[in-house]
Amino acid sequence: MQVLERLPAITLRMPANPPLLPRLRERLEQKFLPHWQNEWGGKCILHGRSPGSDSIRLDGNDYLGISGHPDIVQAQVASLQHNNDSVIQSGAYLLDAHPSRALEASLAAWVGKEDGFVCQSGYAANVGLLQAIADEQTPVYVDSLAHASLWEGVRAARAPAHAFRHNDPAHLARMIARHGPGIVVVDSVYSTTGALCPLADIVAVAEQYGSTILVDESHSLGTHGPGGAGLCAELGLTDRVQFITASLAKAFAGRAGFFTVPAELRYYVLHHSYPNIFSSCLLPHEIAGLAATLEVVRRSDRERVRLHANTRRLRASLSDLGYPIHQGSEQIIALEAGTEPATMALRDHLEAHQVFGAIFCAPATSRNRAMVRLTLNAGLTESELDRIELTARDIAPLVKPWDWPIARRARAGQAGG
Repeated sequence: MQVLERLPAITLRMPANPPLLPRLRERLEQKFLPHWQNEWGGKCILHGRSPGSDSIRLDGNDYLGISGHPDIVQAQVASLQHNNDSVIQSGAYLLDAHPSRALEASLAAWVGKEDGFVCQSGYAANVGLLQAIADEQTPVYVDSLAHASLWEGVRAARAPAHAFRHNDPAHLARMIARHGPGIVVVDSVYSTTGALCPLADIVAVAEQYGSTILVDESHSLGTHGPGGAGLCAELGLTDRVQFITASLAKAFAGRAGFFTVPAELRYYVLHHSYPNIFSSCLLPHEIAGLAATLEVVRRSDRERVRLHANTRRLRASLSDLGYPIHQGSEQIIALEAGTEPATMALRDHLEAHQVFGAIFCAPATSRNRAMVRLTLNAGLTESELDRIELTARDIAPLVKPWDWPIARRARAGQAGG
């Protein structure tokens, strides 16, 4: 103790950083910091309370509740124990004997396509595919609510982007008639609202105008279609859709992305998709886990039935309570409070009752269309569903969902109609 007392006091200093670029400093001080202080109250809008052991988590994407499934864990553990000769390298170097090729072939066959690629994420899948198949002379028609990664893929391709109104095949037809054939890009289930794409009509328009179609099945792969093969398979449209992409961080509860390609394009894409060329391949235990996950997902019909039953129940009860959730129909439920302060208040009321969703705001949504997104799963119990409904009923007089901007717009539309 006496020795410690003789030691000089140590003053910890934060490391000094070189000055920021003036333009970055201007953006920080004029655009971000006022928003941080005035709209968010000096804290990150995305971060609320920490969930506890009795919390109901509706802020993830494990729709079938397969995280920790023993078959998946066993496959990952076996790979970690026995795969000690693998080489971590760019996916462009992997030979046909590599386990990732077997996974790609299995995924492609499952959704009814000739070939495909696995990559680091769904974001990388969308950017890499579009960057390879579009160019400066190829117009790309993107649903206005399509995922940000699809827009970034168009940007990476330097292709002319044309937004068409959400789920509006007639507007899409007018856009293609004006700008010429190209690539039509849609989500099967939209990630913010849970809206289902009118895919048959969209495909018909694309065919009528000689266009290619890309469908992002991130939120329908595993949850829709025979054996979970997706919305294209459910609607019998697989043979009429040129490209299917998906994040494997949703129903697959993993960390990867996937996109299909015709067999004749494999080596073209291999040499032109930058995320594939300049990112390392998946690790052996990730590939083994995803291969096992595919088999689990295929045989999860009971979980799919349960997921859709949970969705119908909660959508009906929330609608009856006055929550304006008419913009969607699937397992993603958007509680669109509108402004960011109102959305933070909604989040706080939900979390006070141990119900945890995820705030979505700009740039994930349009300005002043912020929401708390609830993502349902097959593992929700009857008592948990009861608690969610009770919470929604108790906080309704506080958050007044019938006064949200989306509710007022719906009433105005009905009156105008």
